[in-house]
Amino acid sequence: MRQIIQHFTDDDLYKFTMCCAVIENFPRTQVKYRFNDRDNTIYPEGFAHELQRQVKMLEQLSITDEEIAFMRRQCRYIPAWFYSYLKGFRYNSNWVRISQDSAGHLDIEFEGSWSDTILLEVKVLAIVSELYYIMTGESDRLDYGAYYDISWNKARRMIDAGCTFSDFGTRRRASFQAQDTAVKAMKECSDTMRGPGQFTGTSNVYFAMKYNLVPVGTMAHELICAIAGMYGPQMANHIAMKTWASTYRGALGTFLYDTYGWRIFSLNFSEDYANMFKGLRVDSGDNVQELELIIAKYKSLNIDPRGKQIVFSNALDVDKAIELQRYAENKCIPSFGIGTHFTNDFEGVEPRNIVIKLVAVKITESWPFYFSTCKLSEDKGKYSGDEVTVKRFLEILHLH
Repeated sequence: MRQIIQHFTDDDLYKFTMCCAVIENFPRTQVKYRFNDRDNTIYPEGFAHELQRQVKMLEQLSITDEEIAFMRRQCRYIPAWFYSYLKGFRYNSNWVRISQDSAGHLDIEFEGSWSDTILLEVKVLAIVSELYYIMTGESDRLDYGAYYDISWNKARRMIDAGCTFSDFGTRRRASFQAQDTAVKAMKECSDTMRGPGQFTGTSNVYFAMKYNLVPVGTMAHELICAIAGMYGPQMANHIAMKTWASTYRGALGTFLYDTYGWRIFSLNFSEDYANMFKGLRVDSGDNVQELELIIAKYKSLNIDPRGKQIVFSNALDVDKAIELQRYAENKCIPSFGIGTHFTNDFEGVEPRNIVIKLVAVKITESWPFYFSTCKLSEDKGKYSGDEVTVKRFLEILHLH
């Protein structure tokens, strides 16, 4: 079977920006990640073997001079030393353990240095998603000609509605070609249409380079999860904000706040950080309720929320985004990051409901044991981590 991931930068920007921050602030930290299929999917026989082969092929990837030149131009906030690190970076399949039980359920774990394994998550998820459709034969039903038109019309509707939006769809795309088709269509729609909205870019660095777009993204929950595992969840958001600010000096100023829910984040979100960060990202809970909490917090700090960017990325589709735009446009600066709906919206094809989450951490390789960690978003169904750890964190944060 062909190699599914063929470009080093066929990955989301936030993996690179977090990798840089990890090397600068937590260079010896060790981590474990675990795969979770929320639908408990039965994978085809031999899936684990082929997935292992695809992960082994990642070892052949290296960043090109063209990719480095593009990132230097578009990501000026990333320090120059990091590109030397990427130039020498090579994947190692020994970081990954893959198995499949007799019923067909899939198990994937990563373990190793945080700065190494952090660059596996998005690529492995994209491989799992595309490989599933290949091995079940569903990939034969993907009509890319029709998908271009569907994607173009999605972009047209959002531009007409005044939405500022980007593609966040690498992890659960139907295929590389599906994301390529969607990004191409939305870029060409944005170039030819005149309207109050705008397609601003993609989280995928390779496609941003291919279509001369801005790579979009900041951080993921794993940054706060790892810090919480090392130092406790009470101040994890505070430490993460301090770390991010010192690494990027005010750039990449959209903070993902919902790792342990709004309440504890709000207690950590002091006036200095509220002024420093240009905005927040809403990734769980009820979008309107979360926005109202954000607005109230800014107002309590005598900050006008109409000058703050709020990025909505919680399982959106075009209809939900347009509805939110109408509600939020006079309350803040709304923007939208849309994932699966952009890159895996084929008729008769069910998107994979899969994630890979950081579940354990130790401060250095010399520690004899790991600390478990978890994520407690505003959606209880999206809690990640083992039951004992979730319960302990809920008690620590007075959320039980």
